[in-house]
Amino acid sequence: MAYSWFYWALASAFFAALTAIFAKAGLQGIDSDFATFIRTLVIIAALAAFLSYTGKWQGVAGFTGRNWLFLILSGLATGASWLAYFKALQLGNASQVAPVDKFSLVLVALMAVAFLDERPSAQEWLGLGLVTAGVLTLALKR
Repeated sequence: MAYSWFYWALASAFFAALTAIFAKAGLQGIDSDFATFIRTLVIIAALAAFLSYTGKWQGVAGFTGRNWLFLILSGLATGASWLAYFKALQLGNASQVAPVDKFSLVLVALMAVAFLDERPSAQEWLGLGLVTAGVLTLALKR
């Protein structure tokens, strides 16, 4: 159970990879922003079905102002990320776009240090440096 987060993270990576492949194939001949809208509708329907199936619907009356603020900001950031990602996929190769998108993990670590007072170990900093080198290597291929 201690590493259950790891299996969920692997599942996330797997589905993110499928997202890039399916999106690249589906974007041909249509506007990337409208494609993002369609994708969002599918996500809303799938999540509503999942919440209904698992009985995880809950009231929002207990949400604090902080809950609302950061969930709204997260939603806006997600939307901006999706719009940019689909545009990048429409214009570039999936094998180059996806690694640059995954540079977000380096940015998350840097922002977690700045805003959440997290302190990565030397090993984690080394890994982040290697990820950065890998992203640059994959993205700048000719």
